[in-house]
Amino acid sequence: MTPIWSKACLALLASAAIGLTTSAQAADDCPLPGNLRVVIGSTSTGGDTYQNSSIVVDQLAKKLDINAKVDAVGVMPAFQALERSRHGNTIMIFHDGAYLGNLYGVNGYRDIFDKYIIGPTIAINPGNAYLVPKDSPYQTLDDIMAAAGNGKQIRVAIQPGGVSEIGFSALKNAVRLKYPGKEGNIVAVNTGSQADKNQLLFDGAADVINGSVQANEQYTQLPADDQKAMRFVWITARHDTIAQTEAAGMGDTSREQLLQYVTPNVKVPMGDGQDFTFDKEFFFLYNKDMDPAAVKCIDTALADIYDQGEIQKQQKRSFFIPDFKPSAQAATYLEKKSEEYRTIIDDLKG
Repeated sequence: MTPIWSKACLALLASAAIGLTTSAQAADDCPLPGNLRVVIGSTSTGGDTYQNSSIVVDQLAKKLDINAKVDAVGVMPAFQALERSRHGNTIMIFHDGAYLGNLYGVNGYRDIFDKYIIGPTIAINPGNAYLVPKDSPYQTLDDIMAAAGNGKQIRVAIQPGGVSEIGFSALKNAVRLKYPGKEGNIVAVNTGSQADKNQLLFDGAADVINGSVQANEQYTQLPADDQKAMRFVWITARHDTIAQTEAAGMGDTSREQLLQYVTPNVKVPMGDGQDFTFDKEFFFLYNKDMDPAAVKCIDTALADIYDQGEIQKQQKRSFFIPDFKPSAQAATYLEKKSEEYRTIIDDLKG
């Protein structure tokens, strides 16, 4: 008669064998390299693209038992690296700027829906915002639109050609709808980094700037007589997106306070009775020739990771909103989103 302890050992050995077989089968079904390079459309290792990508890539590497590294190479080098990688050794994570750059005609931006495979969405940064000096005469975005409609030139500091500009385009379009012919009074002051935009506001060279909750909330806490003091007037995210953030919000600004700056409390008409909103969403991009089995592997692994629930806690702690959609669903969703914003941009062209 086999002793009980022997039966237990046999059961463990059998279980381990099954586990090894399953792992081997999973490896066969997932033709990703053991060393995976994930390029991002940013050169900053302190920005939201790097931070968000690192959270997801770390989890993906553990799930698939591979080495995966986030490489902050910038937009054009990232696209170039992706185009060279037909075998899936390099993949990319970026945000809506990937297609907005093409819509704005920025040199080097291709049509991502034609040039690449769209991978899964992973998170939203809900913090895209517009701010004025704390002592500005414009208390609300309605005040700004009314001033433009009455002939006042409003200077808006943006980084042209992407996420920073889409809210500016929406604001200009809203003035066009409410005050036809006056949209030219919303004037872009084109610049670079967030620090550059902030400086224009400090110097009185801009009336409004594009910023973010994460980067600019600290300035909203300063006393009104401080040259660097700012106020939010608009957060472009959907109401439901901000409602998913932690109750504490960001810094000393609670979620309830942030909700004051989104639709329906702030209305930016878009036409057809709709108000403009914009969630900055992050997603994977793959080389057009990447093995469909590798695409499916990442979809499946991320679905499991998001089902477990831990990654959502990590993302929310960093003021990201979990936003997983598998590749096929993400591609349909993002292409529709792109077409909606194309309408606004094309209307302003002419």
